[in-house]
Amino acid sequence: MAKGDTGDGAGPRILVFSTVNISDPGIDLAGGSHMHYPAEVAVLNVPCSSGIRPDWVLYAVETGFDGVFIAADGTDCTFVTDCTNRTANVFSAAQELLKEKGYDPRRLKMAAICSVCAESFVSHIEKFSKTLNELESG
Repeated sequence: MAKGDTGDGAGPRILVFSTVNISDPGIDLAGGSHMHYPAEVAVLNVPCSSGIRPDWVLYAVETGFDGVFIAADGTDCTFVTDCTNRTANVFSAAQELLKEKGYDPRRLKMAAICSVCAESFVSHIEKFSKTLNELESG
């Protein structure tokens, strides 16, 4: 049985770091529109994706999440003008930290999710869930 699999068809557990002003509305739109994505997805709100700490990603994986998805602000960030570069640095540092601790860096995924990107969010999560299942089985 794969980590995070409860035996009842449930998929991998995914923690999503979502930004309050940019990606949250898109993720909420997915739920409000009754778009299907795995129930094992947990969303944690942050003000800006560049403020995520790499050790938070490691902690999530070490405490039972199969993967972490960063729903990045992209160029729409209202807090810092270089959010895209800062978030890319967070992502790279988190992947390195995962590797150092013996975890596959593919357990971390990032994509820019905007306030109307409900379909894009669902697509990314479905693909990420599939990748995590493949990591566990093989």
